[in-house]
Amino acid sequence: MRFIQTIKNIWTIEELRKRLLITFMLVFVYRLGCYVVLPGIHPDDLDALANFTSGSGLMQLLDMFSGGAFSQASIFALGIMPYITASIVIQLLGMVLPSFQKMQREGESGRQKLNQYTRYLTVLILLLQGPAYLVNLQYQVNAAGGAATMGFWTIAYLTVILAAGSMFIMWLGERITDRGIGNGISFIILVGIIARLPQALYFEFVSRLPGSTGSEGGLVMFIVELVLLFAVTVGAVLLVQGTRKVPVQYAKRIVGNKQYGGARQYIPLKVNAAGVMPIIFAQAIMFIPITLAGFGSHENSIFVKFSDINGLAYNITYFILIVAFTYFYTAITVRPAQMAEDMKRNNGFIPGIKPGKKTVEYLDSIMSRITLPGSLFLGIVAVMPAFARLFGVSQNFAQFFGGTSLLILVGVVLDTLQQIESHLMMHHYDGLMKDGKIKGRTTGSAY
Repeated sequence: MRFIQTIKNIWTIEELRKRLLITFMLVFVYRLGCYVVLPGIHPDDLDALANFTSGSGLMQLLDMFSGGAFSQASIFALGIMPYITASIVIQLLGMVLPSFQKMQREGESGRQKLNQYTRYLTVLILLLQGPAYLVNLQYQVNAAGGAATMGFWTIAYLTVILAAGSMFIMWLGERITDRGIGNGISFIILVGIIARLPQALYFEFVSRLPGSTGSEGGLVMFIVELVLLFAVTVGAVLLVQGTRKVPVQYAKRIVGNKQYGGARQYIPLKVNAAGVMPIIFAQAIMFIPITLAGFGSHENSIFVKFSDINGLAYNITYFILIVAFTYFYTAITVRPAQMAEDMKRNNGFIPGIKPGKKTVEYLDSIMSRITLPGSLFLGIVAVMPAFARLFGVSQNFAQFFGGTSLLILVGVVLDTLQQIESHLMMHHYDGLMKDGKIKGRTTGSAY
């Protein structure tokens, strides 16, 4: 079979084999650390924290990204999310501050400086999130009848442990990037998401068995859920890979007795150039009503209604924010003026379009047209878990029907397969696909 032959080819390439083994070893270390509970916390007292994370949309997302370490009060409980937050902040600063823009143009030295600033900011975020996590952990455990007493110094040294755990995860991600299969941070997020899938799939299957609670539809409904999950996944793949190619003709140049240029190339404009960033921004905004709802006393207050992740008001607002943030993030990351200037500098032009301002307007109009369907589909994918829960899918399994988790899973898997395929093609083996090549994300990051 072709699949077995491909596995043999992968194992034959010594460099690729070593990279895969190193990746698996580092992932094993990460998964092992997810089950190491913080000192002074009894594992039997963590049921309340698990119930808390399963009842809150954002908390459940954090728990998924950490591979369950968040709800298990592990030394890796804060996971990689503080680093992601710091990376987003540094990216935004690079769009508005001239000093950061200068570092972005300095090549490798500038990238190292930005990475250093990202690490510093990550530590600062960890020192703020650590105590907040520990105070909530103490409240949840005590509310469930457990005994968790944390004084100032206890919180201080546990915060150091949590910060060290997250920084260690960052180190594992960098090692996977340098010596493993690549995309280390994204791969760790992928592992955390996939780690929750078997358990969610098992409990959903059990709940559909005759005589179980929520068994409406039986196993037929479970099969329908799997078919819908496959369809949504295919749609996410198309969203990640979708591009619109703009032809660019390069004028001929004669230098001495040699002729250069004259070839036609294409600029691939992404249908979804913003990646999952709009979803992350929108989730951060929608977490505000959930926080404010805790200070209200009236159960029908507007904050309570907007804190219901299954409610109509929440999902409509969430959808609109995602569409708006998609346009916003695309506008600040895809710059038609810079693209037009680069084409002009290299004697290139779009056939039928005058160079300069007309080219900028043409590229801007194309981006506006292709961003609309991309933003709408991104919003639909983001609210799909709410529709899944509406039709009786369990909370944990519904998270895989869309949202950030599905898009990250699809994007990272495609990137990893593309890395493996490049190694196979470099050593004159057939790629993973019989026809064509695997296309990963050309811009952005996993998160």
